[in-house]
Amino acid sequence: MFMALVENHALPVTLKPIGVVESSMKSTGAIPYTGNWAKVRVFPAYLPAMHRMTEHSHFWILCWFHEADRSLLRKIPGVNPHLPEYGVFGLRAAQRPNPIGLTLVDLEKVEGDMLYVSGLDAVDGTPVLDIKPYFESDIVFSPKTPHIRTAKYHLRERDFHKQALAHHGEECLGLELGVQMALIIDTCFGKIQAPDLQVTVTGDPCLADVLQGLTRARLANPARFCYRESTGAATVTWQKDDKAVKFRVRPGVDLTAAREAADDLFDFEVL
Repeated sequence: MFMALVENHALPVTLKPIGVVESSMKSTGAIPYTGNWAKVRVFPAYLPAMHRMTEHSHFWILCWFHEADRSLLRKIPGVNPHLPEYGVFGLRAAQRPNPIGLTLVDLEKVEGDMLYVSGLDAVDGTPVLDIKPYFESDIVFSPKTPHIRTAKYHLRERDFHKQALAHHGEECLGLELGVQMALIIDTCFGKIQAPDLQVTVTGDPCLADVLQGLTRARLANPARFCYRESTGAATVTWQKDDKAVKFRVRPGVDLTAAREAADDLFDFEVL
């Protein structure tokens, strides 16, 4: 009887917001692809639920995207108009039957009833349905996903940078070099997380860590990643099928050059 009521849409589900988003973003079109700084104001009745939140660094914010089209079941991914249609259950699009947004944010600080977060993709006034902590067990290191490639280069760069920083944990030369290298490989070989793309890094451990985080390449099962210590110039060899290319970081490259002169970072060798 209960299942029949659910399937026939005769059993309504009532949700009460526990808070609201306060943001400088007033329209959905203005929100950056990787989210934005924002505040989540928790309503007075739920303040006890904030106890010891500062013991966590990251949270899942569940929002109600009140401006979204609820009738849409299939759409072309918003990041690339040249891709085929997907069902919305296979996308993170706001448009869906129940427009619940799920966003992983960094908790910057807590002040009274206010959470200060970064990376939230919700406009000012968006109702917040729930807040859940991110735990180590949430990660799937090498998930299977379609290659939904962002059409615009600067958005791909921003996305890779966000992923690299989340994995490596600090801004450094190795991070910037890894992001720029990943952008080149993404153009030459396609999806950098592909199971048949192998990566061998010699030298800089920061560069190795960043590339392992971006490619999700494991040391085994399958063996896609290899790291060799060296005091010489950092090199990275990428191989897919019968194609291989070797990058060598040019001498004298520093953090400023890595950020401002992306075309002058590497020497290339086709193997």
